[in-house]
Amino acid sequence: MATQTQPQEHTETFATLSDFFSAHLAALIGEEAPRNTTPAGFIDLIERVRDVLGTASAGYLQDAHEDLDDAGTYLTDALTSTAGDQRSLLAWACTHLRDAIETAR
Repeated sequence: MATQTQPQEHTETFATLSDFFSAHLAALIGEEAPRNTTPAGFIDLIERVRDVLGTASAGYLQDAHEDLDDAGTYLTDALTSTAGDQRSLLAWACTHLRDAIETAR
């Protein structure tokens, strides 16, 4: 029986996403980027930014809000998915995070 490495890969992947996107997300709401966040902490940051952007009246910020909502959903689903599904979910989350940040700037 093969040894599963998903938990280690899972942790590294979330850490990479968090390291890459946290500063940009935090800057959108005037916060400092969190350090060494857990997957749940990273999703919490995404949700905080999503909620702030959701209160804005500008259409482009509403678009960013929707992208962050989708990214949070994909990341949450990735926490409990199989390794094969996780790759796809994380790729979609990454796309939505990138789009949200580019739209909100």
